[in-house]
Amino acid sequence: MRSPSTGTVEDFFSALFCQGLPGTDPRDASSVEGLQMAQPFTHDPVMVDEVVALLGPVPPGIVVDGTAGAGGHAVALLAAHPHLGVLALDRDPDAVAAATAALAPFGRRASVRHARFARMLEEVARAGSEPGAWPVSEGAPRTVSGVLLDLGVSSPQFDRPERGFAYRVSAPLDMRMDPTTGSSAADIVNEAGLDDLAAMFIASGETRLAWRIARAIVSARPIATTGELADVVANAVPAAIRRRGHPARRVFQALRIAVNEEMEELGAALSAGLELLVPGGRMVVISYHSGEDRLVKAAFSEAVVGGCTCPPGLPCACGARPEHELVFRGARKPSAAEVARNHRAQSARLRAIRRREPQR
Repeated sequence: MRSPSTGTVEDFFSALFCQGLPGTDPRDASSVEGLQMAQPFTHDPVMVDEVVALLGPVPPGIVVDGTAGAGGHAVALLAAHPHLGVLALDRDPDAVAAATAALAPFGRRASVRHARFARMLEEVARAGSEPGAWPVSEGAPRTVSGVLLDLGVSSPQFDRPERGFAYRVSAPLDMRMDPTTGSSAADIVNEAGLDDLAAMFIASGETRLAWRIARAIVSARPIATTGELADVVANAVPAAIRRRGHPARRVFQALRIAVNEEMEELGAALSAGLELLVPGGRMVVISYHSGEDRLVKAAFSEAVVGGCTCPPGLPCACGARPEHELVFRGARKPSAAEVARNHRAQSARLRAIRRREPQR
């Protein structure tokens, strides 16, 4: 796959939209056989007030929360807006369990599914065809009024070394958001060709040293743990580079994006979400690095023009009928107060789009 170049590099503790339990630090964990004991799957959802406000005006129906996590955004939406239900999706079984528990008090207004957000079309159709599975009360419109995507990787995924996302603690080299399926980071590291590895690192921003790192990885195979990979990368770069921060950051990010096919998944989810919205419905996306944000911006821009091929600034003569419009121009950022409270929110960028009412 083609990974994005990034403006923000995620470090071990930079799962940008999550935190641990209030008053705790994820690094303050007991050690079991060299690994941290798993923390509860909890997080502090980013820009929750903005999300709740943006999805308040949508018509009655469901919001597809494509990245349920521990259910923080979904709980806030259901508590604030009685006219909405939530169909929550997540590819991580631990997140599904946490969200199921968090949303249980809302009864039939919430349904949680173990699924990738790229499959939201199929999940919405399945919920609509199963008796009692549609997450709204009897008599409510069976429509998708909103779609929410809070991208990135959660703190529980980073903070549990056995998941293989972190380079500061040695553990099996995994990095799968859904550890029940698919190829792991170890598969890619040990099987990908030299050219493919270098291209992956270049696309993720490791331009100058990509080939040097790729050659070192190929020479060191087989590599089984995060610690082994981090050491290989560190030993492959000059000491001056190591003094600026751990050189494995971009390598681990590039591998994670490739393992989870994040950009392909996001492209499919954006297309599906825009298709599902009813008139007046809104899609809200929070991204955390420049590659994600560029893809969201491009998808929204294409939806706004509706495929129009006419020169900018001239009246449309090609017959395109745009069905969407931006809720606001550009991207919104979290407040200074939120960043001070949750430093992992500082790279968040929120964009929103709505489906227009039918023209008369």
